[in-house]
Amino acid sequence: MTASNPMLITFVVYIAAMVLIGFIAYRATKNFSDYILGGRSLGSFVTALSAGASDMSGWLLMGLPGAIFIAGISESWIAIGLIIGAWLNWLFVAGRLRVHTEHNNNALTLPDYFTHRFEDTSKLLRILSALVILVFFTIYCASGVVAGARLFESTFGLSYDTALWVGAAATIVYVFIGGFLAVSWTDTVQATLMIFALLITPVFVILALGDFGAAMQTIEQVNPANFDMFRGLSFVAIISLMGWGLGYFGQPHILVRFMAADSVKSIPTARRIGMTWMILCLGGAVAVGFFGIAYFANNPALAGPVTENGERVFIELTKILFNPWVAGLILSAILAAVMSTLSCQLLVSSSALTEDFYKAFLRKNASQTELVWVGRGMVLLIALIAIAIASNPESKVLGLVSYAWAGFGAAFGPVVLLSVLWKGMTRNGALAGMLIGAVTVVVWKNWIGLGLYEIIPGFIFATIGILVFSRIGNAPSAAMTKRFDESEKEYQDAHI
Repeated sequence: MTASNPMLITFVVYIAAMVLIGFIAYRATKNFSDYILGGRSLGSFVTALSAGASDMSGWLLMGLPGAIFIAGISESWIAIGLIIGAWLNWLFVAGRLRVHTEHNNNALTLPDYFTHRFEDTSKLLRILSALVILVFFTIYCASGVVAGARLFESTFGLSYDTALWVGAAATIVYVFIGGFLAVSWTDTVQATLMIFALLITPVFVILALGDFGAAMQTIEQVNPANFDMFRGLSFVAIISLMGWGLGYFGQPHILVRFMAADSVKSIPTARRIGMTWMILCLGGAVAVGFFGIAYFANNPALAGPVTENGERVFIELTKILFNPWVAGLILSAILAAVMSTLSCQLLVSSSALTEDFYKAFLRKNASQTELVWVGRGMVLLIALIAIAIASNPESKVLGLVSYAWAGFGAAFGPVVLLSVLWKGMTRNGALAGMLIGAVTVVVWKNWIGLGLYEIIPGFIFATIGILVFSRIGNAPSAAMTKRFDESEKEYQDAHI
């Protein structure tokens, strides 16, 4: 299947615009802090939308609508869990992490923050956390490359190998050139495109069906169980779906957006913007899949592609309902979702290699210019590894993506959360929590299961580990306690 010329032109213009933003960001990048954290200059609007766009990958426009289309409204529990988790993350972590990272040697990465927060002279925390980031994000990046390749393959009729390089190159170029500012600015554009696509598409589906009442009646005729929130779900299954929300506390690509805000005072406004965007996008994605049930029931001759693969419901509805120019713009939202997540994962991985390995162990006195270029080199290195993994889309390693979210959530989530809420936490507690969380996820996923999502036991056991091991060994130093108190005071003063 090949795309029409208007659709092709729309995609080309969109990609060119993202690369142009990369060049503009390049001119604003003066040092390594600018390259990996934007010089802590993001306002409320960019902080909110870049956090949202980096969070929601192609799953938002393909996976979630497809799940709703196949199984009905019961698949929306995961969206509910994500909304609750994201709101709690904004409320308890965002502002505090912004202040704590600045008070702890102006930390630019999570491993750097953990090292200074807990005065870890052994650097075990830096090494362990950087390794967790590199392992999980290289796999995540590979999945993003595959998603981009599948989009170009199905939309433009390219071979998989060609689509792989075209999709990856579109993202790599602007990350390589512009760094964090390019990623954040393009995320803002991409988030706008995503919400436009997810709000307009279900409206046109309903109009094509006649009206809202007719659409609901058709869905009920197809299967009344489509309206059942508890369809085929046990209590454990519902808890597992909602447990996805726990992952937010430990996702480096989201947490780094909080660290980059221009001020802790920007966070409350960013929270309101970000949560509004998220609720509308998730609601739109659910609506696309839900009303897609009615549309293809009324138009069975057009249902072939979605019968084969429910995740194509958004793509097929867009192609059918809109003229090629508008369809090209809306389908660019899928590319936006893929590119926004892949770009920030590349940058966070590059930051871990450059700041936490190269600078920390090899070149402590490296110049800012040297670090920026090493960072760019690491972007290319990680991207090439991800492309190599993605060259076989059936590679078993891509199956690990299903619990990479859980891995980050359990390994980093309790550590980050307690590090900004409890001044009694120590290096021993942080190390124990990180190890226990990561190991529990792997062991539970592969050998225990019990139908419970592995992030839940991982998060619980990691939290217990932090609480127990923080009481073993040396108590927090006076300097650690002082920094914590100063950070908390600054945070509280900003919210009076």
